[in-house]
Amino acid sequence: MSNNVQTIETHGNVHRDDVGAKMGMWLFLFTEVLLFGGMFLIYAVYRFQYPDQFHIAGMELSTTIGTINTIILLTSSLTVALSITALQKGNKLLSVSMLSLTLFFALFFMVNKYFEWSAKFSHGLYPGSDEMLAKQNGEILFFGLYFVMTGLHGFHVLIGIVLLSVILAFIIKDKITPNNFVKLENSGLYWHLVDLIWIFLFPLFYLIQ
Repeated sequence: MSNNVQTIETHGNVHRDDVGAKMGMWLFLFTEVLLFGGMFLIYAVYRFQYPDQFHIAGMELSTTIGTINTIILLTSSLTVALSITALQKGNKLLSVSMLSLTLFFALFFMVNKYFEWSAKFSHGLYPGSDEMLAKQNGEILFFGLYFVMTGLHGFHVLIGIVLLSVILAFIIKDKITPNNFVKLENSGLYWHLVDLIWIFLFPLFYLIQ
């Protein structure tokens, strides 16, 4: 049975519209692109207005941590893709293993982000702090955008962790199989978008210096 056309499973009277599910996911991802695209536009405008102050503020961020997180997410994109391929080929154990690795990398990313944010708060580099109020407008805007954009991205990572955890449970329980894996594919698409957004955030904030 082809996965690219609408299918109907008579057993148990289960109706499945794989094409509709994929289109729905692509529409959702498009709205996410619009959301972050608007933020990237705001960033570009303020960076053009305060190039020197954005450069100074960027020196406060750790390029090493940013690079590690980039490697983590890129690797997680690979493992989720391998999970999909493995399930398509009927290798449930490999699919479960790769998806579990994806979740491990996602949690690793969030742990790194927690320590990174904690360091910024301990140094008073957050909106509204006394240290921040003493800085120039461009630096205040930089850190405001940093917390909003990386925070929103982190929220999407958390959503991805929950989503992939549910999908992992479905695979283990054989609710997602080699003949019915569109939910895994859609989850993979979402995770690829999360990774893609970070690929843009990384140079904008961590490589600006």
